[in-house]
Amino acid sequence: MKKTIYIGLGIFAGLILLSIAWPFGTIGAGERGVLLRWNAVTGHVYGEGLFVRIPVSDRIIVMDVKVQKEQIEATAASKDLQSVSSIVALNFHISPDKVANIYQDVGVEYKTRLIDPALQESVKASTAKYTAEELITKREQVREEIRNHVKDKLASRGIEVDDFNIVDFSFSRSFNEAIEAKVTAEQSALAAKNKLEQIKFEADQKIAEARGKAEAMRVESEALKSNPQVLELRAIEKWDGRLPTVTGGATPFVNLQTITSR
Repeated sequence: MKKTIYIGLGIFAGLILLSIAWPFGTIGAGERGVLLRWNAVTGHVYGEGLFVRIPVSDRIIVMDVKVQKEQIEATAASKDLQSVSSIVALNFHISPDKVANIYQDVGVEYKTRLIDPALQESVKASTAKYTAEELITKREQVREEIRNHVKDKLASRGIEVDDFNIVDFSFSRSFNEAIEAKVTAEQSALAAKNKLEQIKFEADQKIAEARGKAEAMRVESEALKSNPQVLELRAIEKWDGRLPTVTGGATPFVNLQTITSR
């Protein structure tokens, strides 16, 4: 029984020694290996594929150089002192030739030590240049400004910015209510303006119509003055063909001789 235990312990110890002494290893796609010798950064970086190290003294720290994403929430104040809560997302990658420097300066926690503070500072600095309303209407301009600010902050540390996006802007309840009231007032003003334009259009139509009728009456009046027979023609058009039964000595209202002679 004891012999079996000793054999098992021996195998386990052998595996540990083998893992420590094993000189070969591989670096995956999109990764780099920082070579440490007696825990000191040597400056040598292994690329993708197989590597050979000196057992015991050498250690490889694998660093990811693929595009990564970091998303944070940031609170800032706008130019008009409105409280603004933002959710921003950054796509970035470590420069492959700077992985040794990054590990030596900040280790593998570069997101919390470098990227997050840079994002917070950039959001606060850019947001303070715009009013709350401008943050909405000039969103693309704000995004580009924050992106450039972050890029400048991280470039010297070996971190490259691939893309930056503002996921969301949110404001205080009072500001949202004020914006809603403003939009409602603008819509009401536009509706009133349209109504006024409609009334003005209808009034212009009536004026034009009245002028047309007045012009027609003027033309007809001029025609009657220049040609009295037009008046007789109007009377004939309205006559039902019956003569009055009693005429007395008055002259008929229509000159029948004139009519029949035509």
